Amino acid sequence: MTEPYPPIEPYDRGMLDVGDGNLVYWEVCGNPHGKPALVVHGGPGSGCTEGARRNFDPARYRVVLFDQRGCGRSTPHAADPATDLRHNTTAHLVADMEHLRTHLGIDRWLLCGGSWGSTLILAYAEHHPSRVSEIVIPSVTTTRRRETDWLYRGVGRFFPEQWQRFREGVPEADRDERLLTAYAALMSDPDPAVRERAATRWCAWEDTVLSLEPHGAPDVYGGRPSAARQALVRLCAHYFSHGAWLEEGALLRDAGRLAGIPGVLVHGRLDLSTPLETAWELARAWPGAELTVIDDAGHKGSAATRDAVIGALDRFAGADGA
Repeated sequence: MTEPYPPIEPYDRGMLDVGDGNLVYWEVCGNPHGKPALVVHGGPGSGCTEGARRNFDPARYRVVLFDQRGCGRSTPHAADPATDLRHNTTAHLVADMEHLRTHLGIDRWLLCGGSWGSTLILAYAEHHPSRVSEIVIPSVTTTRRRETDWLYRGVGRFFPEQWQRFREGVPEADRDERLLTAYAALMSDPDPAVRERAATRWCAWEDTVLSLEPHGAPDVYGGRPSAARQALVRLCAHYFSHGAWLEEGALLRDAGRLAGIPGVLVHGRLDLSTPLETAWELARAWPGAELTVIDDAGHKGSAATRDAVIGALDRFAGADGA
């Protein structure tokens, strides 16, 4: 079993003005002269974590982390219902990543991230393939509407009682086609009690979907502080009710643009929230991608997932991508 690298602290950090009144938090760790790598967190709205730093050899990588618009230490924060989300879309986040790359003087960087982070990585890499040296993705999603429909509707066949409670979190007239839109509206309500109830229902459902997995904490979503939960749920509902502003299937359709970019996809066979099918489809559409299926893991991963991710990053550390 591969152990994570020792904890490290950033040697540089700041707030990047990306326009529209948004300041994006960023930090850099590891070797200032190492191979550049960008960690792209999930959610949307999860924020970057200290643990993500530990997947990288600090002697060989210059590791960049950032909090996407509206979450973590970026401002304004989505937990505040007064925060306008009109300028918080996939295209805005892709532009923020490119702005950050330019700000830090990086020519090309490795991209690493899973779940929603994989959608954002693919969107960025397909728009800016010349700026990406390699990609490592644990838990692949492309945020197609069919994937979102599965997560917030289809999986309900396995947990009918819990899914009913999730649906009952919104007005009766909105419990079918408008379910995610209704949650987005509730998370913008000026009444904090309304927002808290909606966030609690949403996170309870997310944790339920992951509840059969053999590894990881039981309250990945519900165990977060209130403001972090509210920002996460508000941003998830905002993005998923709009199909992440992506043409259905576009990221898979355009995966040929990634030709020449080495990629490692690591996906748990037991992942009920984002089934293996999407990772398999992406591996077939992306020339040069490698897919590793972890039999004992779900969306939360396992020791074997960590081994595969760190192994890929160690292998790419010596490649010319600076």
